[in-house]
Amino acid sequence: MIDKISTAFTTEEEEQINQALTSIEQVLKGKVINLTPDEKQQYGRLGNKTQNWINKIDNYMVQKPELVPFYIKKDEFDKDMSARDTIIPILKRINGIQESLDDTSKLLSNDIYNTAIAYYRSIKIVALQNIPGTTSIYQDLATQFPGRRSVTPEEPSNN
Repeated sequence: MIDKISTAFTTEEEEQINQALTSIEQVLKGKVINLTPDEKQQYGRLGNKTQNWINKIDNYMVQKPELVPFYIKKDEFDKDMSARDTIIPILKRINGIQESLDDTSKLLSNDIYNTAIAYYRSIKIVALQNIPGTTSIYQDLATQFPGRRSVTPEEPSNN
């Protein structure tokens, strides 16, 4: 059997990761929000074309402040732009980390499942050979596949 990946984390590494995540959560506390699924559909992201257009507007507001309508709070617009400019690179890094963790988890899950199936098949074979103590193990494990007919070893005959 071939493992697709072999990796491990020390207790210290796991602790470091958790401390770093806690630190990030503390910095973000009160600065970020969670949208509902409906809100996520309501609010979109800015694509490159729209972002370029917004940058032009920002430049015009800086060049010609007298043309900025009284109801637009330029300082709040600048604050939003600055916060977004801070968040985007962080988000890209976190997305890259999340993707790597997700891909690693998928390969580990594949290795784990394949090992479990190999064990299950082995138990099935030895249960069919009436090796003591294996029938109950096989029957317990066979419940994972309820649609399939379970093969039960025959009782030995007393002839």
